Amino acid sequence: MSLINPKRVWYQVAKSGLRGPLTRLRHWGLHGNDAFIASYPRSGNTWLRFVLFDILVSGQTSGFDEVNHIIAEVGLHQPAMKLLPGEGRLIKTHEAYRKQYQKAIYLVRDVRDVVLSEFAYQKALGWVPDDFEDFLGRFLHGGVNPFSPWHEHVPGWVNSPLAGTPNFLLIRFEELRRNTEQVLNRVLDFLGVMVDPQVVRDAIANNTVKKMQEKEQRSPQLSDTAPKPTSSEESRFIRSGSVGGWRNRLTQAQVERIEQYAGKILAQMGYPTGGHDNDTTQLQSPSALMTAAGHTNIEEQVSR
Repeated sequence: MSLINPKRVWYQVAKSGLRGPLTRLRHWGLHGNDAFIASYPRSGNTWLRFVLFDILVSGQTSGFDEVNHIIAEVGLHQPAMKLLPGEGRLIKTHEAYRKQYQKAIYLVRDVRDVVLSEFAYQKALGWVPDDFEDFLGRFLHGGVNPFSPWHEHVPGWVNSPLAGTPNFLLIRFEELRRNTEQVLNRVLDFLGVMVDPQVVRDAIANNTVKKMQEKEQRSPQLSDTAPKPTSSEESRFIRSGSVGGWRNRLTQAQVERIEQYAGKILAQMGYPTGGHDNDTTQLQSPSALMTAAGHTNIEEQVSR
């Protein structure tokens, strides 16, 4: 007899009329000193939480069970450990911006890589058939998970009232991958936490893609929603975390279809648009992209 998959149930229920009441219930019991790691799904949230766990929590191994308990998802946050000044907790969320989010790191990733990662994840779970064209259409219309489409989720956060304050930090996944230590130092400064630089370096070394996949092999996610790890990257929850991998996977027609919906937001976030010919390594600086988002107190936001 197969077990009920809690995340699958949530994905289905969240598209019903119960979405509003359930979301309000999941946000009960938040505190003013809590900080959130927010993102659209498949944007690096898990990796960032694992690294921060190894930096902030001593004496515990960073397996999926431990991280999901201590830096918990919103709705499961009541027993989360108080890791921050003022007894604040670090809490994961994929939800759209809400006024209860008083301090947040928002992690954004190129939607062209996000859609491929989300498709591989749901296909490995057996939730969707091997039909990317159909999946892409539903993805662009917000039909593949409980959250708003990427091109609404991102501006909902970066144009929110919080984004114009020192309590908001925008991080690009691609920057986190390329300049991990530098970006993590910005994150820790933003959270008001001081640690020895070697602790940061050790945490990075303990959470490479290979190390993360080894952790997945030993300890799949608590909710049993992750694919059973095999030697195939396509069957893993932790995949390669590639930057610009969409160039080798999406057709020109698919890229144009995505950019029809998300091109404006991609450009606002500093990602080149216009198909395969533009270089994804040439990204704008955080200051430039926050200026594009309409915020002027840039130095205060990106240097905290």
